[in-house]
Amino acid sequence: MVSPITFVNVAEKITTGLLPEHSKQVIDAYEFAVDVYDDKQLDSGQPVIDFARTVGVILSTLNTDAETRIAGLLIPLPEISPGEWEKIENRYGSEVVSLVDNVRRLLKLKDISGGLLQPQVSGKNAAQFRKDQAETLRKMLLAMASDMRVVLLRLAARVAGLRYIAETKKLNEVSEHYARETLELYAPLANRLGIWQMKWELEDLSFRFLEPDAYKSIAKKLEEKRVEREEFIEDAIRRVKEELKAAGIKAEISGRPKHIYSIWNKMHGKSLDFEQMHDVRALRIIVFDIKTCFAVLDLIHRMWTPILEEFDDYISRPKPNGYQSLHTIVVAEDGQTLEVQIRTEEMHNFAEYGVASHWRYKETGGSDFAAQQQYDEKISWLRQLLSWKAEVADTVAEQDDIHSDWVRKIKATTLDDRIYVLTPQARVIDLPKGATPIDFAYQVHTDVGHRCRGVRVDGAMVPLNTPLKSGQTVEIITAKGIDAGPSRDWLTPGFAINSRTHNKIRAWFNAVEHEEAIANGRTIVDKILQREGKTSVNLEELAHKLGYAKLEEFLLAAGKDKINTRTVEQVLHGEEPLKETKTEDIVLPRKSRASSIMRGAKSGVLVVGAEGLLTQMARCCKPAPPDPIIGFVTRGKGVSIHRPECKNFLEMQKKSPERVIETDWGTSDPETVYPVDVFILAGDRQGLLRDISDIFMREKLNVIGVNTQSNKGQARMSFTAEVGSTDSLNKAIQMIREVPGVLDVKRL
Repeated sequence: MVSPITFVNVAEKITTGLLPEHSKQVIDAYEFAVDVYDDKQLDSGQPVIDFARTVGVILSTLNTDAETRIAGLLIPLPEISPGEWEKIENRYGSEVVSLVDNVRRLLKLKDISGGLLQPQVSGKNAAQFRKDQAETLRKMLLAMASDMRVVLLRLAARVAGLRYIAETKKLNEVSEHYARETLELYAPLANRLGIWQMKWELEDLSFRFLEPDAYKSIAKKLEEKRVEREEFIEDAIRRVKEELKAAGIKAEISGRPKHIYSIWNKMHGKSLDFEQMHDVRALRIIVFDIKTCFAVLDLIHRMWTPILEEFDDYISRPKPNGYQSLHTIVVAEDGQTLEVQIRTEEMHNFAEYGVASHWRYKETGGSDFAAQQQYDEKISWLRQLLSWKAEVADTVAEQDDIHSDWVRKIKATTLDDRIYVLTPQARVIDLPKGATPIDFAYQVHTDVGHRCRGVRVDGAMVPLNTPLKSGQTVEIITAKGIDAGPSRDWLTPGFAINSRTHNKIRAWFNAVEHEEAIANGRTIVDKILQREGKTSVNLEELAHKLGYAKLEEFLLAAGKDKINTRTVEQVLHGEEPLKETKTEDIVLPRKSRASSIMRGAKSGVLVVGAEGLLTQMARCCKPAPPDPIIGFVTRGKGVSIHRPECKNFLEMQKKSPERVIETDWGTSDPETVYPVDVFILAGDRQGLLRDISDIFMREKLNVIGVNTQSNKGQARMSFTAEVGSTDSLNKAIQMIREVPGVLDVKRL
């Protein structure tokens, strides 16, 4: 048992800001922990009760609720029976048990993150792989914690462990992996959540273990000038307040300390000596509006001498992520430098909680913000919740309904619609929620997906259509034969949910069917040649005479029964075949359930005076309802349907008017769609393709082909879209004409 004085001291610290009834529960949990942990120690040698006590105090400084603090005290509980857990649940509630259980699940990351130090790639890609894996692991940790209080518990536990090691001087016992894991995984998480005090402590302690000499050198230099620096900051704040008051300007002024890792990072990144660091002493001034920002800047520059090359106006020229502020460095009378940041309260809130917040450009250099905007907004919402809790704790802690509302909101905050699972080599794979082992296999590698025959999840065999969960380790069992391939069943609902997976499976079957069709075509052509006694004919020359650029195209058409044997016989005997337009042979994936006439759907065309005739849309003019249409009887391919103004049709009509037949649109399947071509001429600019694609998407027109060319500032773009009727197409064309930079739009 601890002494009464110590107990009272600890009780006060771990219950700060709580209601009396909640404080009583936390104290009861602490008494329970003291009795249970007794003289037990962690692997590091730290007494368990000391660890629990430190976690509880850290959580109290974050103004967390009573359940979170109780869970922090109970994290180190030894393995106990379900009956004992039931007693704990009855004593402290199901939320506490759930929090402890989730934190223990996250402890798996100390093994999982070993993959960071042993990337599966080498050479120049190793650093990027490591960076990507660290980011994915951070997302994985947040995704696994359905209740964000679990992340706070995990961070507090890591800080408690590092503090003990630092205090006991057991630096040599800290593995490089443990410190680097903290620096690359947990410190950025604390930064991302806006828990600055925890962030710099995690960074400094990790840096102390990874680079002890550099740490001691900077710490010594800071300590030598600490009192001087603090006095300088206090004097600077006082002087600025007096000047602002005299000018009638209201502002919030604060000193901004620079911690050791941040100093080293900047020295290392910019090749500076400690004496060249201008921002070891810094002020932040927050005012009401932009006009006042520049007024304060003028005042600061009149007070001290500015270093002009160090001035940055991020208000007039915001950073790519939207960050705005004025940054200046000035030299005081004694030659000391001082960094001053000036911004409005709105800019400050945006920098701290906005989608382009400080962590984003610190960690990624300001790139690829649009791709993660939704994720950033969720992080921003969580950070605002944490900040709001800190603000109300001291003023309205007695209002239990507000406290409960905060707990409800933070529990309901989910950060990602992805799941994060692992390969046996600890590589993290992120997938959409609901993804199956088949999705996982194709994400690892297309060939692994094709050869997938079974799966072990956390060591146990499961069906291939089992939905995966974050944190699971997935091992794919593959076939070894050269002919191994996917099953068509995998395209049915439930086996895979990722569209990329479906596309890869379809591509495999399309490739197989392509090869089979070529082989079948070769057999058919060989039979024709044998029958006609022309086995010595050069097949490539025969293909060219029949209008095919390549032999493969000719054999493919033969294999798909797309050639007229009579035409082949004519060419073999030196006769000139009648040239006709070829109907389009396109096989493209579609995301909708509509039936395309390109894949055999009924065209809905009526041939006047005849029934049961084969009809097909001509590729040259691509008619679609309600276009006027006319038919042309081909040799062996039924009736080719054209628009009356089609140039190819007019030429064929002139040569063979007797083969023209009257046609009209009948009743077709409502789901049937028709391909149409649209040509666009526009001034080339960034985002043009996206703007036009958005219009097709809004009008629910499925684009199955795009071809763009840019020359001398002009973009020529061709789109092939599937439509139910040209009415929707005409509406889209009208909207495209309104897109900035578009010069001409027309249907081909």
